[in-house]
Amino acid sequence: MTPPLAITGAHVVPITGTPFDGTVVVEDGRITALGPDVTAPEGATVVEAGGRWVLPGFVDAHTHLGVHEEGEGWAGLDTNELTDPVTAHVRAIDAINPEELGFDDALAGGVTAVNINPGSGNPIGGLTVAIRTHGRTVDEMVLRSPSGLKSALGENPKRVYGDKKQTPSTRLGTAAVIRAAFAEAQSYLDKLAHDDPDKAATARDLKSEAIGMVLRHEIPWRQHSHRADDIATALRIAEEFGYHLVIDHGTEAHLLADVLAAKQIPVLIGPLFTSRSKVELRRRSLANPGKLAAAGVEISIITDHPVVPINFLVHQATLSVKEGLDPEVALRAITIHPAKVMGVDDRIGSLEVGKDADLVLWSGDPLDVLQRAEQVWLQGRPVYHYDHERRVGVVEPR
Repeated sequence: MTPPLAITGAHVVPITGTPFDGTVVVEDGRITALGPDVTAPEGATVVEAGGRWVLPGFVDAHTHLGVHEEGEGWAGLDTNELTDPVTAHVRAIDAINPEELGFDDALAGGVTAVNINPGSGNPIGGLTVAIRTHGRTVDEMVLRSPSGLKSALGENPKRVYGDKKQTPSTRLGTAAVIRAAFAEAQSYLDKLAHDDPDKAATARDLKSEAIGMVLRHEIPWRQHSHRADDIATALRIAEEFGYHLVIDHGTEAHLLADVLAAKQIPVLIGPLFTSRSKVELRRRSLANPGKLAAAGVEISIITDHPVVPINFLVHQATLSVKEGLDPEVALRAITIHPAKVMGVDDRIGSLEVGKDADLVLWSGDPLDVLQRAEQVWLQGRPVYHYDHERRVGVVEPR
């Protein structure tokens, strides 16, 4: 049996509680005690933090980690199945390579969990998955599968299918494709509810089954949308079909911040370290997260890796603070908020008794760009440490 782990003498930032100087105890992969007066249990492996900071592992709720492999060209690009505008049934989990270099970068940046999405070339792109960032096979890394269904509005599907001279080649065509898919899924669910189960089982419709999970509120609808008019369309369709909507990217979401706040629609904002490479990004700004949060919108900050390297997640939060975002909200935006969107906030995203021990020991305040993640544990198991003598991060074997 693995002995307990006790990180002592640490500055602990629980995210959902008040920071304190003290100890975190881990047993059987879960946090069993934490506080200023907690002592290490007998026989524990003790890590003396010496005033360094302990936080939950960071969480990025929108990446293409492992499905868009860096430096692999077409051989490692598996984000979009661009053969049909509606590919609700494809699954990101079926294309993730755990050996992709980005997973090592994630650990170096203190990122212990990610949501991996299909791309945004199709109006309906496929099922997302929430996983940890270290493991031998993706199956052992899974936190929740599926964790959402990806959809896209705006320039991307319009460009892809417009170039093919087929529907959808316009914004109204994209919306029509999405609405038709929801209507078909509603009919499919109604048929299942009223037909003989044995008969229905012989005619499975994988696309409608996937969309049905959204209609039954089992998973959220992850809506890629940058411009304010596309966000308004996302709200309109969600009202029509009654599902749990999440806005991904939200470059102009601040223009509708009051509406989003009133409807309690979370926004996953980013990537923020990019040029204004297309019309939809003209209003991209590091000040936008602060504007959304100030209006009462629950925000998460995302990298869209590899658009922004996954280890820069915390730096996007730091520079958002520079432009007006509250530091406490910035840390929530890369921990508990994205964990909530992914449906795994009961396990990760904060330091609480009973939660999984996905922990990061930082040299100091992670919002200081000069600080680094020095040790990382997943469920209490060491997976990464920084070797100061060699000035290199060391990832444990998968």
